[in-house]
Amino acid sequence: MPLHHAVLALLAAKPAHGYELKGSFEQAVGEQWGGLNIGHLYQILDRLARDGLIESERQPQPIKPDRLVHRLTQAGRDELDRWLDAPSPRIRGYRDDFFLKVMAAAQAGDAATLAGVLGRQRAHLLRELRSLADARPLVAPSPVVALLITAAQLHVQADLGVVDAAERQLGPEALAALRVQASPGASDAAAEWASG
Repeated sequence: MPLHHAVLALLAAKPAHGYELKGSFEQAVGEQWGGLNIGHLYQILDRLARDGLIESERQPQPIKPDRLVHRLTQAGRDELDRWLDAPSPRIRGYRDDFFLKVMAAAQAGDAATLAGVLGRQRAHLLRELRSLADARPLVAPSPVVALLITAAQLHVQADLGVVDAAERQLGPEALAALRVQASPGASDAAAEWASG
């Protein structure tokens, strides 16, 4: 629940209403994260209130509708501290669309298809790196947003490393072996060999 915890962190600084939280979040993380949908934010606030992590107070306004100002409870502060004290492990392992494309191209055993998948991914990642480099001067006053851009660049560089590894590890011999494994009768031949 990283967004839930980000909202708790913002409320730890000061009580706020929904649109104020949206603005604070977007200012804190910058454009690289993307905007925070106000409907999603209100769902998060409802959930946090239901769980007893925040409390809300209705404040009347002279012209506009009343607004709800949210503040952290002690349980919310405890949950925020627990979250900050814990490492951030990968939740679902390594699931990603690119890896599935590599698997599909490798299983097909066609070197040209695999090279196309890898080449298109490399070009996309290089464009992404250029875009991040162009964005860096625009966020100079915010060290947190600059760190987010650095993290994004490091992730893209790691993804380029995966492309490099795929090119090294899925050469002609590996593709040929995959073709043999996928061919009809390959499992029958293996079973026959093992029993013989």
